Amino acid sequence: MGPGLIVPPIFTPIPSAIHPCHVEADVLTAAWAETYRIGSDELRGRLVSQAIGTFSARILPEGREEVVSLLADFILWLFGVDDGHCEEGELGRRPGELAGELHRLLRIAQNPEVPMLGDDPLAAGLRDLRLRVDRYGTPGQAARWVDALREYFFSVVWESGHRSAGTVPDLNDYTLMRIYDGATTVVLPMLEMGHGYELQPHERDRTAVRAATEMASFIITWDNDIFSYHKEKKEKSATGYYLNVLRVLEQHEGMTPEQALDVAISQRDRVMCLYMRLTEALAEQGSPQLRQYLRTLGSFIRGAQDWGVSSVRYTTPDDPASMPAHFRDTPVDDSEEPLGIPAVSWWWNLLAPGGDAHATLPVHRTARN
Repeated sequence: MGPGLIVPPIFTPIPSAIHPCHVEADVLTAAWAETYRIGSDELRGRLVSQAIGTFSARILPEGREEVVSLLADFILWLFGVDDGHCEEGELGRRPGELAGELHRLLRIAQNPEVPMLGDDPLAAGLRDLRLRVDRYGTPGQAARWVDALREYFFSVVWESGHRSAGTVPDLNDYTLMRIYDGATTVVLPMLEMGHGYELQPHERDRTAVRAATEMASFIITWDNDIFSYHKEKKEKSATGYYLNVLRVLEQHEGMTPEQALDVAISQRDRVMCLYMRLTEALAEQGSPQLRQYLRTLGSFIRGAQDWGVSSVRYTTPDDPASMPAHFRDTPVDDSEEPLGIPAVSWWWNLLAPGGDAHATLPVHRTARN
């Protein structure tokens, strides 16, 4: 394909970190994938080479080792679904059939004892994941994990509809979908499990905290689109369909790939600047659990960046992508003006006078006996 786009150093104000168990995590996740026969032999061989255990160790650099391993296995499982069913499999162009298959898997996640999909490796792997979620999390965290899995499945069926029709969504629809189909939200309950606490609803469900998690998803998925563009275009051009923010900008704004790259970087920089201001304001008044959650959310963002520029999943050694060798300390765009994307423009209202980021949190009281 040739050298393709040259990805410049990306802005990140979040320090790099990694759990000491990262080497063991890679080994254990490769063994788990073999035990449950996740994906075809060819797909599994690719996945176990992509340092997914290291990725998990970057997301939870100070977390419980058992949850680092659980998260790594879950991420590999998600790639087994996304690569195997949605991107490369026949179901990826049949949204109705894909919805049926994913809902059967969702039933396994809800209740691993149901007598369904007995010979399906993805179902077997999901049963194991659910049992470990119950072991290391609370019933509430397990329920949120299942709910997030439903959101993720719903969004990939939506994408399947576009793949089937050969259409490219506009920027607003793509932004809304990408918050979920990047599978970032399904990781969030495990950020809490990794440190052995449960964020209380009056904080987790607060508008500004939800916005912070959405911003993290935006940054992670925009970075992923930037880092994976070379791989996506190379692999998917042969099948006639690939989808990321650069293609959306090329298709709907008439941009060249280079122009689309510049715009995508500008967008993620502005959201990163807003994210840092918002999380600083939230941490000042939040509980110790919320402060821990926000720190780990930052580790998720930076971990995805470090993994994205180093994993063979995106560097594609056989046809090397032009990845940056370092990150930059300053944004290329630090404007405080909202992005012209209606689905997320409300984020910028939170730090305005009277916005939710400045609201006084209610005192959380437990019921008296």
